[in-house]
Formats: sequence, structure tokens, C-alpha cells
Amino acid sequence: MPREEARTSLLRGTSAALCHTIAVALLSGLAGCAVGPDFVTPPAPVAATWLEWRNKSINSKDILYESWWRVFCDPTLDRLIEIAYAQNLTLLSAGTRVLQARAALGIAIGELYPQQQQATGSIVDIGVSHADPAPGTSFHYFWRDAIAVQAAWELDFWGKFRRGVESADASYLASIATYDDVLVSLLGDVAGTYVGIRTLERQIAIARNNVVRQRKAVQIAREKFKGGTTTEYDVAQAENVLGATEATIPQLAIQLQYGLNALRVLLGLAPEPLGSLLANSTGRIPSAPATVAVGIPAELLRRRPDIRVAELRAAAQSAQVGVVEAQLYPAISISGTFGGVASNVNGHNLAQVFQPVGRTYAVGPSFQWNILNYGQITNNVRLQDATLQQYLVEYQNAVLRAQQEVENGIATFLLSRAQAGHLRFSVNAARRALQTVILEYQLGTRDITAVLTSEQNLLQAESSLAAATGNISVGLVSIYRALGGGWQIRDGNGFVDAATADQMRSRTRWGRLLPPPTAPQPPTPGLPGPEDRGRTIRAPEL
Repeated sequence: MPREEARTSLLRGTSAALCHTIAVALLSGLAGCAVGPDFVTPPAPVAATWLEWRNKSINSKDILYESWWRVFCDPTLDRLIEIAYAQNLTLLSAGTRVLQARAALGIAIGELYPQQQQATGSIVDIGVSHADPAPGTSFHYFWRDAIAVQAAWELDFWGKFRRGVESADASYLASIATYDDVLVSLLGDVAGTYVGIRTLERQIAIARNNVVRQRKAVQIAREKFKGGTTTEYDVAQAENVLGATEATIPQLAIQLQYGLNALRVLLGLAPEPLGSLLANSTGRIPSAPATVAVGIPAELLRRRPDIRVAELRAAAQSAQVGVVEAQLYPAISISGTFGGVASNVNGHNLAQVFQPVGRTYAVGPSFQWNILNYGQITNNVRLQDATLQQYLVEYQNAVLRAQQEVENGIATFLLSRAQAGHLRFSVNAARRALQTVILEYQLGTRDITAVLTSEQNLLQAESSLAAATGNISVGLVSIYRALGGGWQIRDGNGFVDAATADQMRSRTRWGRLLPPPTAPQPPTPGLPGPEDRGRTIRAPEL
């Protein structure tokens, strides 16, 4: 066999051996054990039933609560919800965090493959000293070029990188659940703020109506004073009560303006008039239905986004324990270089860098074992484990808080209904009392104090009734918010709007993570849980 053919055969055999070594290393490295704990969701303290499950207004059947705000049958509220979902900036920020977490997952997946990869090349004009020529040659000036591909690959014998993928996957799912939690809070805030605005509008209207009544009382007092049947004291008293009632209107208007400003932020709007959105049904407080379906407490575990966030955060941290624990064991790596070198010395030419005769290679295993850092690593494992325990406790506490919020909403809904019933009776009685006492005052059988007291009683009763009526709806909003309803409206939609996606694509190549509208869109997951994590070994993402 000629010398050149023998060298070519040797290089081919070496390349085949190198490929075989890499394949064996891949299989053995990825088939190794993964140190650290496998995540198990801790038992959650869940009640069997709600405290008021016997109340006829509480229905324990399960519904999805996808569009719970429609129970109010208020088109204005429906429109506000649509605008907030499309424009709220806090929700958009949460959507960008989903993309951040998805990119971080891609980085973690890439750690499973050769971690250091680079292509190098050079062409050098070399001048050798005349007093010390290059060994074996009389050339003092020549060119040398080189090209090579280098790679270093730490094999995942102990599962460090697989645990990293597992942690990043749970963090990505947690970012989706966080987005859903922000969405649930947004819908509840919009509905609650809207109810508050309508309640304040109603209270302002009540105050203005009472101002009209009290002005009539002032006029009667003035006429009686002019007629000599009473003193100026009656006039002053009536004017005093009138002024106090008129002063409540600016106070209520301040609260109303605060509510409108809060609504603008929720809708993603700069300060501008909202008359076109709120003109209809001014002062009409959204009416809550007589009953509400709340399901059973155990259903919160699969419906509440914040509970899923707490669970997934614990799952991500559980994998981090394995990532750190793997540092207790030796890191076994394979590194290699394959390329070519050529020069124009002794009849050679630079083009031989691309030919078999110019090929060079080096391949071999190595390991690193941080034996002297065992104390630091061990304590880092303890740190990660203690953090995991913290997150497990926080998950259990999140379940308790969720049940508390539902119970608070139920209490507000039921007791505000009872309060409103009593206040309706009180308002009717106050109206009758005011009509009677005004007539008696005109006849001279009552003094002005009785009239003013009746006017104040009516104002307070009507204003309290408006507040209680609003609290019924606020309580219902609180129930649906605490049950975790409403995030389903994002089904089929992306986590950022079209304008934001276009802006991000114009800066960076997002590939399949953020495809243009005309391309197939990635599937939108539902409310995720630990069971939705993918395989820890996946193809690298480009």
C-alpha cells in the first residue's frame, strides 16, 4: 500500500474510532443515574367542603368559570374585560417572562451536548532567524495555514444537565402559570374596580337627590321664619345639614376619580375621558345572581394558577438539589480537535490543509473532581435542600390562603345580601318617616331637628344600601377570582400581542418560539403542572 493511501486509511479509521467513542460516551453518559431527589407534590391541607355549603345560595357543583364576569349581564363590563386582556401592560410583561423562561429552557437543553464548540483558522507568514534556522529545512521565510474544529463535552453521568433541564422546564411552566395568575388578578381587578365605580356613581346620585330634598327643607324653614312661626335657628340648622351633605359629593367624586384612574391603568390607557366606555348604565351597580357555584375545595389544586406556581417552583428547586449534588462526583469529559495544517516548505503547498495529508486530530477523555471543595459543595446541597423545603411549605400555605380567599368571598357575598335586605327595609322606613315629619313640621307639630334627623337617616340608609349592593357583586367577583377562573380566555392566543412579537422578531431571530403570523403557531398549553414537564433529553433548539 502506498504511503499516502496508508495515511488516508489510518485517518479514516481514526475518524471512525472517534465517532464510535463519542457515540459510546453519549449512551453511557445519558444512561447514567441522576442524583438528587425526584419531586413529589406534598400533601395539601384541603377541607372537604366549604363552611357555608348548606346555604341555598352556595352550589357545590363544578363549572369551569371561563367567562364568569358574564353572570352580571353587563355589556360594558364585558367590553372592559376584552380591552384589559388586549392592552394591559402588566399582563404583557408577564408574557415576555414566559418567552424568557422558554429561551432559558433551550439553554439548559444545550448543556447536554458538547458545551464548547468552535472553529478556528489561521494563515501566518513566518520568518525564521538566519542564526537558528528551522530544523530540517533551509527556509527562513514561509507560510503556514491551519484550520480546525474543537469540541469539549462533559458527559452527564450524574444527571447534572438532565436535572438542569428538569429545573428549567419546571421554571418555564411556572412562568406560564404566573401569566395565568396575573390574568386572573387582572380580570378580578377590572370587575372589582368597575363595580366600585358604579357604586360611587350611585352614591353620588343619592347625595345629589338628598341635596334637592334638603334644599326644600331649607326653603320651608326660611318661609316659616319669614312668617314668624319659627326662629332663625331652624334656618341655620337646615343650612348646616345641607352644607354637610353637599360636601360629601366632592369627597365621593375624589374616590370615583381614583377608581377611574385605576381602571385606565388596568386597560393600558393614558389619562383620557372614559365616557364612551362608561356612558351606558351610569350608576347601575352590576347585579349578582342569587346563587353561585363554587365546587369543592380540592378543585382549587387544579384550577388556581398561583397554587400551580408554588408547586412548580418547588419542582424546579427539587431539580436544583440534584444539579448541585452532582458536583460531589467527578466530571468526566471528552475533548477533541480535528483539522488540518500545511505550509509551503519542502515542496508542500498551503492547499494541502484541506487534503488527507494535512489532517491533524487529537481526542481523549479527562476528568475533574473538586475533592478539596467538598465542604462547600455539601453545604450548598444543604442550602438547596432547605430552599426546597421552604418552597414545599409555601405550596401548602398557598393552598390554605386560596381556601381563605374563597371563604372570604363567600362571606362577603352572603352577608352583604343579608345586609342589603335589612337596608332596603330601613330605606323604605326612612322615606316614610321623612314624608311624615316634613308634613308635621309644616303644620307646626314638629321642630326642625326631627326633619333634619330624618333627612340624615335617609341619606345614610340609601348610601349604605348602595355600598351593600356593590359589596354583593364585589363578593361574587372575589369568589370567582379566588376560584381561579378566567385564565381560559387566553386559549389559542400567544403570550404577547402581535405588535410586540413583530418588534421582537425585528431584533432577534426567534425561530419556532415566536413564528410570524403566517407560520404554524406553537401549541398553547393549558394551566400547567409538574406532570407537564417534558423529557430531560431533547434535541438542541436552534
